[in-house]
Amino acid sequence: MSLQVSSEIGRLKRLIIHSPDSGLGKVVPSKAQDWLFEDIVHLDTMRRHEYDYYVKLLLYFLDPQKVKGQLDKLDQNEARGFFKPDSDEYFSSDNVIEFQNLLAQTLENESMRIKLVASICAIERQLYSTQQKLLALTPIKLANVLISGSYGENNEMLFPPVPNLLFTRDLGIMINDHLLLNKPAKTARTREALLYQYIVFNHKLFADMREKIIELPENELYFLLPENEKSYNRTTLEGGDVMIVAPNHLLIGISERTTIYAAQLLIQILFDKQIVNKITLIKIPDKRDCMHIDTVFTQVKRNIWVLYHKLARRTNKQSHEQIEPFMSNLLPTSLTKMGSNEDEMKIIQFHRGKQIKPREIENLEDLLMEVSCDDLGCTKESVKFIYSGNNEFPYGAREQWTDSCNLLALKEGVVIGYDRNDKTMEAFRQAGFKVIRAADLLKQFESNELEPDTLTDTLILLPSGELSRARGGSHCMSMPLLRTDIHR
Repeated sequence: MSLQVSSEIGRLKRLIIHSPDSGLGKVVPSKAQDWLFEDIVHLDTMRRHEYDYYVKLLLYFLDPQKVKGQLDKLDQNEARGFFKPDSDEYFSSDNVIEFQNLLAQTLENESMRIKLVASICAIERQLYSTQQKLLALTPIKLANVLISGSYGENNEMLFPPVPNLLFTRDLGIMINDHLLLNKPAKTARTREALLYQYIVFNHKLFADMREKIIELPENELYFLLPENEKSYNRTTLEGGDVMIVAPNHLLIGISERTTIYAAQLLIQILFDKQIVNKITLIKIPDKRDCMHIDTVFTQVKRNIWVLYHKLARRTNKQSHEQIEPFMSNLLPTSLTKMGSNEDEMKIIQFHRGKQIKPREIENLEDLLMEVSCDDLGCTKESVKFIYSGNNEFPYGAREQWTDSCNLLALKEGVVIGYDRNDKTMEAFRQAGFKVIRAADLLKQFESNELEPDTLTDTLILLPSGELSRARGGSHCMSMPLLRTDIHR
């Protein structure tokens, strides 16, 4: 099965996830923010009462034979092996793919195992004797140690955990039939990015795409730059800032996690390879409450978007600067100052070739309207915006913080969100959507009252008391590898 993603809303057929592992249960309050968490979480609740519903939903839509007829059994303690990648009872789907399993399969190759263990031990400053201890493990146990950091029956901590691996999207993004390897901004994510790099270049799942893998090089002069210039010239880019909204149109966010420099490199590569014809850069405020563009907006249908109203129609207080060529005629001079005002929002669009000059788009709603109409064939009258918190103060900001705008489309019009965002639920109902809790929907699937194939215009609610503490929603927790094409 080939890998290809050319939209945010085509029927999802294959993706990579990572279930919460034991490393999440070892995050301590004094280190939570260093590891990019807002708070410590209760691991068992996050797994059993929240994330498990996500897994069951994904299986029902992508690989139903793995879960159909088993829901009652899976609610029991003795069935926990179904959800654990290193268990013999694990569901092991070719469509809902567990990161840990991919890593374990990669580690079956002895040469790769030696190289990867040496690389990780170097990053984590481990002893040579630790390398030898790790190389004696089976591939599945070694994969668990490299992810969770815990070793042996006593759960000795060899490495710090990588709790953000839960958010697989940030590591890689399919752009049509190419795979972009991202470069996380924070040191806490270095190990997981390296693990994914080894998987992509060595696992059979990606064997047919070796020539279609995109890596962004680091700025070769970065280490020579003065400190006050480094933030603009690092190569950091995360998947939450990349959206393929149509086969020829890519959105890239400039945020606290993705730099202008990285965006410029990606534009050059994608245009040179003729992978897309149009790229829009969206500079969002450099603040933790925004983080990525997928925390500000995601797509629900061709003509429907959910977004944070505070940023939707905001215009710059400064006058628009004249757009001039900058570095190979790609980026306007004004973009070099994008980070100087953390509250500023700016949108600039580029077309492949020099016949169309870059242009500024006044606000986010105008951009999304253009995507729906110009790229996806909708009429202006049909385009709708659903706002976080139903655009009511103070619920818009509160619910955006808990990922009301961060939704994963299982297919056009059927999206997964969190159950704590009550006002956003109201907004979906007002827009004509059914709103249903994951547990209730699964029961109806199990009893054949409903079928995933016939479900339309539905917001599915995941339990989210613990998941939302990690500041990521269903969109973040997915790395789509294959979606069906959507046609105009």
